[in-house]
Amino acid sequence: MASRGNENTSMKEALSAFIQKNKLEKGIDKVDARAAWAKLMGNGVDNYTTEIELKFGTLYVSLSSSILREELSLGKSKIVRMINEEIGKEVVKKLILR
Repeated sequence: MASRGNENTSMKEALSAFIQKNKLEKGIDKVDARAAWAKLMGNGVDNYTTEIELKFGTLYVSLSSSILREELSLGKSKIVRMINEEIGKEVVKKLILR
């Protein structure tokens, strides 16, 4: 039976080690990107958001309003920067609004 060491680790460190060991970073990043979009864009934009998907550094956001899509397309780089700041690392490199 494996012995337990007396080393104390924080919950954050233990979770980080678990995520890295099991290669779950991509899944966590997807969830973080969805949560950041909802938080930063607010209820108004989130109500028109039908789908959010993160693939290979590109965040695909489907919107049900063409007018809103056009308005948001003017500030894509700012949205990407805000989402990455909210997550705490550079996850999103490009934003595509559909």
